[in-house]
Amino acid sequence: MLTLPPSVQVFLSLEPTDMRKGIDGLSGLTQSLLEKDPLSGHLFCFFNKRGDKIKVLYWDRGGYCLFHKRLESGRFHLEAFRERKEPLRFSELVLILEGLDLKNAKRHARFALP
Repeated sequence: MLTLPPSVQVFLSLEPTDMRKGIDGLSGLTQSLLEKDPLSGHLFCFFNKRGDKIKVLYWDRGGYCLFHKRLESGRFHLEAFRERKEPLRFSELVLILEGLDLKNAKRHARFALP
């Protein structure tokens, strides 16, 4: 189980990505396409054209980590995030990886420290 601090944000690249890219190629896309620093410790998610593969790039203290998931059937539901500008929470990424469609989901207000 991967545990991350609440300060970690999740950024999605909804442009189709060549899944042959490795850590160096994805870190370059993070800089050019997402305009973010790949060494920031945030999660950067890339999907293929069919939407059945995801690669998640993450910088840990000692180096890069790369998570790759391929669905045997179905695809990831990303329609809810096409117009979204703010980053996701890690809990939302977990729901995407579990195959849930968040298009009609509503988040209820919760207490958060300022």
